[in-house]
Amino acid sequence: MSGNNKEARVLMVQGTSSFSGKTTFVAALCRIFANDGYRVAPFKAQNMSLNSYVTRDGLEISRAQALQALACRIDPSADMNPILLKPKGNHASQIVFNGKPLKDVSTSSDYRHFAFGKGIEKVKESLYRLRQSNDIVVIEGAGSAVEPNLYDRDIANMKIADITNSQVLLIADIDRGGAFASILGTLQILRPEHRKRIKGIIINKFRGDLRILQPALDFIKRETGKPVLGVMPYLEAINLLPSEDSLSIRKEGRKVKNAFDVAVIQLPLLSNFTDMEALSVEHKVSSRYVENAAELGNPDVAILPGTKNTVSDLKWLVKTGLAKEISKLEQGGTPILGICGGYQMLGREIYDPLGIEADVKNGRYHGLGLLDVVTRFDRYDKVTQLVSAEVVCDSPLLAGAKGFALEGYEIHMGKTVLQNSSLPAFKVCTKGVKKIPKKSYYDGACSTDGLVMGTSIHGLFENPAIRSSLIAYLGSGKRRNDHATTVSTASSESLWDSGLDGLAKAFRKNIDLKAVYGIIGLN
Repeated sequence: MSGNNKEARVLMVQGTSSFSGKTTFVAALCRIFANDGYRVAPFKAQNMSLNSYVTRDGLEISRAQALQALACRIDPSADMNPILLKPKGNHASQIVFNGKPLKDVSTSSDYRHFAFGKGIEKVKESLYRLRQSNDIVVIEGAGSAVEPNLYDRDIANMKIADITNSQVLLIADIDRGGAFASILGTLQILRPEHRKRIKGIIINKFRGDLRILQPALDFIKRETGKPVLGVMPYLEAINLLPSEDSLSIRKEGRKVKNAFDVAVIQLPLLSNFTDMEALSVEHKVSSRYVENAAELGNPDVAILPGTKNTVSDLKWLVKTGLAKEISKLEQGGTPILGICGGYQMLGREIYDPLGIEADVKNGRYHGLGLLDVVTRFDRYDKVTQLVSAEVVCDSPLLAGAKGFALEGYEIHMGKTVLQNSSLPAFKVCTKGVKKIPKKSYYDGACSTDGLVMGTSIHGLFENPAIRSSLIAYLGSGKRRNDHATTVSTASSESLWDSGLDGLAKAFRKNIDLKAVYGIIGLN
């Protein structure tokens, strides 16, 4: 079915709200079209997310588009997400443009000037390249399909539908209530020319007897003239796929008897929390998110995750009393892990001469002091690269992972330098597709007893060897011996791939695919 030189067909998925299921629906369609023999690629003009991913050529895009590329069985590229906005707090966001950090913007007028200038031109270029090299491009909208205050400034929804002359599927989340009112409201607010683009409606996350819902489906068809192309049930398996934003965070961990208790500090500007989601494949691990000192308790492991603003979230740790409680855990022998910004916070000091993090020139900030490292933000630059690495520290947490080639990625600003009493945690062997000379590049740090560890590498828990080593330590006599320590040997990517197949299967069962193919003009 592939191989033609014509410009790709396009189909757009928009939602009545954020978290309606647009990302997973695009992923499902991508896997279905790929399985049916088409060359297919995902696209999202503008994404606002703190969960990102690094392509093979060292460019940063949203994690959602990386997942959708996996659904297409192709490598992610910056063309799939040309504009990524990463909130930094205080109404400011960093613009990642064509995979690289461009600048921070703090006002809507500044962003609008960019979006309708350089931004939209790049979006058109990326779309052109994707449409020239594929049979189908599945486009994801952003947030709600229409917000009256943003309608004329929104380049991610109907503006893209107009540019590509795309027909649109509208998704509504029934699990949160108000789905039918949101469908009617969305269609009413849309301009007539955009309302015509809506060719079908899909109800998502339904729990219950479909027969009871039928009168509401008939109502929508009667009142709007738009067909309901299917009702997707609430799928628990979707939770195994990486999330796009913090709306998907589950405050409480799974209730598993005798599970290891992993406390993740829920920083205000928490980023790349998919690092922790990879632990969810282990049935004897229960991770929970902690926002204050009272919630922390006495976990088996505490994790300081990544953040979009290290200084701001470090101040928050001190203000909430969590900084003091984390230090008490360390004194009691509880393992403490820091990833990316969390690693920087574990150090002695953060120096920000240019005011990149806090808009204060020559700012010096005391870290938690649990690792003898110092971080400097000397320039507005970001490291974004895929890496493979080896464990080089003697931490008992990673003893079982020595000798394994670990895969991950770096996305960080600032440079962290080891001081006298810290030892490196990893030796980076490859960076992207390039080999690195021996002993030329080390990452992370360990305390002298190996129970406090930090790293700039995201995705560690996606490696079975890392999960196995951590769980083996927690299950040893040194901690508690009432746990089974059997772990999954599957990589996260292989589990996601399997999850995408299951998602596509459910989609075929519940959605009128003949109608979907007809909407884009294919049999």
